[in-house]
Amino acid sequence: MSSSSDSVVVGSWTKQAIELLEHLQDSQAPAIAEASRWSAEAIANGGFVHMFGSGHSRIAVEEMFPRYGSFPGFNPMVELSTTFHTQVVGSNGQRQAMFIERVSGLADAIMANFAFLPTDVMMIFSVSGTSALPVELARIARDRGLRTIAVTSVAHSTASESKTGTKLMDVANLVIDINTPPGDALVTVPGLATPVGPGSTVATVAVVNEIKVQTAEILVSKGIYPPVLTGPMVVGADESTRLFDAAYDDHARRIGRTLAGAGDIREQIRRSGHETMSHN
Repeated sequence: MSSSSDSVVVGSWTKQAIELLEHLQDSQAPAIAEASRWSAEAIANGGFVHMFGSGHSRIAVEEMFPRYGSFPGFNPMVELSTTFHTQVVGSNGQRQAMFIERVSGLADAIMANFAFLPTDVMMIFSVSGTSALPVELARIARDRGLRTIAVTSVAHSTASESKTGTKLMDVANLVIDINTPPGDALVTVPGLATPVGPGSTVATVAVVNEIKVQTAEILVSKGIYPPVLTGPMVVGADESTRLFDAAYDDHARRIGRTLAGAGDIREQIRRSGHETMSHN
């Protein structure tokens, strides 16, 4: 058995991940700053930055909110049917999840549940940006007046075939390129034909936390102080509880407005469709 001193790959994933993050910061700083400005505007207006990811892109959505060091105003939107991976095979298996996200029409069913404010933002995570679900969801959000942000790999997407004829990066108003290579994996192991160690998770997590902290700075500059989920070891048990309750209550108020108006939006869409058919 070889020791770590004999390995040619020890530390190589970490080294490449660091280089990836440095390149991300250098190349995507303007796009991240713009996304942060949009986010602060949406949150200050009492609305949401809606966060959607299928597959393992769910990780970035949950990293944004709710977790320690985060604050309300970011609405996590994930579907269990496309993100429940731990059973791998059998019922609720990975084959089904990958199939479902490629099926046209699911985005319409998802978006029928939500009413949006004009200043709301939709941020969609998809490494390839080619599956039907994220592409169609971005198009629907844009058509309903939301500013849309794609967090994707331009290189991976360019090398991939779109399932719908359109790619996420072509639909969104703003693209944040996570700069991961086609296939995502970063490390070539000698003797193994395919690379190992994806980089997209560390890249998207970096993106959401940059947006999170820059959004917080903008909100504070406007005199808005978001309740940040903070552990008792930092602020004491009572203050930690107060912050958690304040954050959850804030989210409940925002999501209540977002869900309550969904019926009206569906009726408007139905009427619009009927009027279009009548004119034809």
